[in-house]
Amino acid sequence: MPKRSRKQAFWERGYLSHGYWLGKERLGLVKLGPKKEWDGVYRWQAGSHAGQAATLEEAKRGVEQAVLIGVSQLPLFDKN
Repeated sequence: MPKRSRKQAFWERGYLSHGYWLGKERLGLVKLGPKKEWDGVYRWQAGSHAGQAATLEEAKRGVEQAVLIGVSQLPLFDKN
């Protein structure tokens, strides 16, 4: 019986941003500012969660944690 492979989320570098993808669905984003105007703060967003970090690694970790929390918690006010 063959094992079913599970899709793995991955990071992809873009122009002034890094995206966190699962297949063709973007789960989260880390934004940077233009080189001459950038204030040195990494701003991240994943679903309804957002934040700021001093390093790219911290920002990526924030996105990954927000995605895990969003996946593991049930919606509080779901109309279904």
